Amino acid sequence: MTIAPPAPPDPAGTASTNGRGGLSPGSLVADEVSAWFSGRLVLESVSLEMPKSLVTALIGPSGCGKSTFLRILNRMHEVVPGAELGGQVLLDGRDIYSADMRATEIRKRIGMVFQKPNPFPAMTIEDNVLSGLRFSGTKVRNKKAVVQEMLERAGLWNEVKNRLRALGGELSGGQQQRLCIARALAVGPEVLLMDEPCSALDPSSTRRIEETIAEIKNDVTVVIVTHNMQQAQRVADQCAFFLAEENRPGHIVEAGTTSQIFENPTDERTADYVHGRFG
Repeated sequence: MTIAPPAPPDPAGTASTNGRGGLSPGSLVADEVSAWFSGRLVLESVSLEMPKSLVTALIGPSGCGKSTFLRILNRMHEVVPGAELGGQVLLDGRDIYSADMRATEIRKRIGMVFQKPNPFPAMTIEDNVLSGLRFSGTKVRNKKAVVQEMLERAGLWNEVKNRLRALGGELSGGQQQRLCIARALAVGPEVLLMDEPCSALDPSSTRRIEETIAEIKNDVTVVIVTHNMQQAQRVADQCAFFLAEENRPGHIVEAGTTSQIFENPTDERTADYVHGRFG
C-alpha cells in the first residue's frame, strides 16, 4: 500500500472566498479498522483506499456497519459511550486518531452530510452557509462571495438567491439537504462523507443531489453510504460491499471499480446483492 506524504497545514484563521483558499481533495485509507460497542465487535478488519477526487460508495444490507465505518472516518465514533476502535485511518498519510490530531480539526477537514437534513432552522440561509466558518473562528474576506460560491456548488443558488435572509427551516427537504452540503463545503473540507443523503428525498431532489456530487468531486473526495444500487452506479467511481453474516460482524466482502462490482464481481455474494437477490 502506497501512502502519500502528509500535506502541509493550511494557514490558521484565514480564508478566501471559498473558505480555505481553494478546495483541495484528500485521500483516505482505512487500515485494518475494527469497531466495538460495549465490547461487542460490530466491524472487523476493514481496509479500504478512498482516493482523492473519486466517489466511493459503501453498499450492503442494513446493519452491516456502513454508517459506523463512515462515522469512524471523521472521529464521530469516539463520542459514542462504550465505543472502541482498532486500526488506523490515514488522511493524506497521517493517522487522524494520533495524539497530535485534534478531533475538531479533523471534522473540519472531513465533513459530514447526514441522512436527515439538519440546517439550523432559526438561522437564515446565508447564516447557515457561514455557520461552520464562524464556529471554527475562520476569518472570511468576502462573506457574500462565499455564500454565493457555496450555494452554486451545492446547486441551490438560483433557487434562493433572492431570499438569502429567509430561514433555513423554510426550505423544502431537498433544498435543506443542499444547504447542508453548502455549509459543509464552506469550511473547505478535503473529504465529504454522505450518509444516505437522498433516502428521504423525492426523485427530483435526488437527481439534483447526484448532480451536485458529480460537480464537486474534483474539489473534494466523496464517500457515500447508499442502499440505492442505481444511485451507486450513477454517482460512484468505486464501491465497497459490506456484509454482516451469522458468525461474523460487518466486513468488506469485495471492493473495486463500480463497473467491476456490478458487472463482474469476484464473489457470488456480491453478485447476489447488487442484482437484488437479497438485502
